Amino acid sequence: MKSILIGIAGGTGSGKSTFTNRLKEAFCDNIAVLYHDNYYKKQDGIPFDERKKMNYDHPEAFETELLLKQLTQLRSGRSVECPIYDYSMHNRSNEVVTVEPKKVILVEGILVFADERLRNMFDIKIFVEADADERILRRVIRDVKERGRDIEGVVEQYLTTVKPMHYLYVEPTKPLADVIMNSGMNEVAFQLVKTNIEKILDCD
Repeated sequence: MKSILIGIAGGTGSGKSTFTNRLKEAFCDNIAVLYHDNYYKKQDGIPFDERKKMNYDHPEAFETELLLKQLTQLRSGRSVECPIYDYSMHNRSNEVVTVEPKKVILVEGILVFADERLRNMFDIKIFVEADADERILRRVIRDVKERGRDIEGVVEQYLTTVKPMHYLYVEPTKPLADVIMNSGMNEVAFQLVKTNIEKILDCD
C-alpha cells in the first residue's frame, strides 16, 4: 500500500486544525492524522514556570526526527506509537496513541513545511491563512477555554515568541505550498481536497 502524505500548515489560529479535523471527521478511520504539536520535545527536567516561558514556535522546539521516523514507518506499513502533548503542563505526557498505516496520512502543524526533509515527504502541501487579528483572537479563546491558560500569559507568549516566529519561520513557507486557502471553513477548498482524497482512497 502506497501512502499519500498531505501536509497542512499555517499560522496559529489560522484554521488549519479546524480544516484537518473536518477531513478527519469526514473520513473517520479511513485516514491517519498526526499533529506536529505532539512532537514537542520533552521538558521533564525543566520547572513548570520556566516551561511556560519557552519558545514553542521555533523549529528546535520539536522532535521532528521522531516524526520523520514514524512517517517512514507508516509508509512502510507499520503502526507507530505517537506521543501526546499536554498543553496544560507545557510538556509531553507519558501517554501515547497508536496510529495505523493508511492510504492517506494528514500531518498538521505550524512548521511542517519549515524542515526540508519533512516538506519533501508530502505529496500535497496545503497552507491555511487568516488575518493576523483573527488568528490572535482565536488563539486567546482556544488557549483559555481548551488549554487552561490565562489571558495575560497568552498575550505575553504571542508578543514575545508566537508573532516574531510566525514571520520568521511560518509565513516564509506559504509560497512552498501547492494550495493556499483562506480559513479552515472554506467550503470550496474543503470539497476540493475531500474529493481528491476520495479518489485516492478509491484507487487500487
